[in-house]
Amino acid sequence: MNPEQLMTELASIAREAGRAILDIYDREFDVSFKDDRSPLTEADLASHVVIRDALLALTPDIPLLSEESASIPWQERSRWREYWLIDPLDGTKEFVNRNGEFTVNIALIRDHYPVLGVVHVPVQSVTYAGAAGTSCTRQDSDGKPRAVQVRVPPAQPPVLIGSRSHANPDLARRLSGIGPHELVSMGSSLKFCLVAEGKADLYPRLGPTSEWDTAAAQAVVEAAGGGVVTLQGDRLAYNTRESVLNPEFLVFGDASQGWCTKVAAT
Repeated sequence: MNPEQLMTELASIAREAGRAILDIYDREFDVSFKDDRSPLTEADLASHVVIRDALLALTPDIPLLSEESASIPWQERSRWREYWLIDPLDGTKEFVNRNGEFTVNIALIRDHYPVLGVVHVPVQSVTYAGAAGTSCTRQDSDGKPRAVQVRVPPAQPPVLIGSRSHANPDLARRLSGIGPHELVSMGSSLKFCLVAEGKADLYPRLGPTSEWDTAAAQAVVEAAGGGVVTLQGDRLAYNTRESVLNPEFLVFGDASQGWCTKVAAT
């Protein structure tokens, strides 16, 4: 399948997973906690099963790494040139709080970088999709994809996005080099999507994330003309070491703004 056909298939899978999530969202559900104290619900697991089974049928030869099946040994993962990287429910805290700011994330990683990604927002019935060498699209409930792109130049003052559930008290000091700006709080990979469609200019992530949190949304932002880089300016990469934790990173629309030098490192 070409990238456009594959994105169509992935969008359909993500929407099916979103329906499974909403079936649980609309009723009472139990919440358990992982070893790191992050929440886990039956919706995470239901979405995982939908995506896993669909991708296995679609691409049986491509391995899969999911937040809900993350125990694959590094000795095996290190040999993967291509694999699916998914977060069945990104923003479980937002799901538990019932604020609607959670997503389904599906990415295809090839040679350590996302080449295709879909981010679906179940409550809004909105799907973002992007692939290397193509445009980024947003598909609303009417089913008609439309191209979106990052904002160039940024707004004045620029609009920055921060995490709703992972506030960083050091953020204001670290952003002093940017000067006057508007800061908006948002949950899950929706922060990337706001940059991708030109509603925000910068998302500085100065706290921990895992690779499944970012891969699909990175593909979306890059297809929209933006970038996702470490604080040293390197493109965010995947499956390069045993740990699946990302370094701190920046998501931006206009690369000409020198965001890395503006974000204070101390």
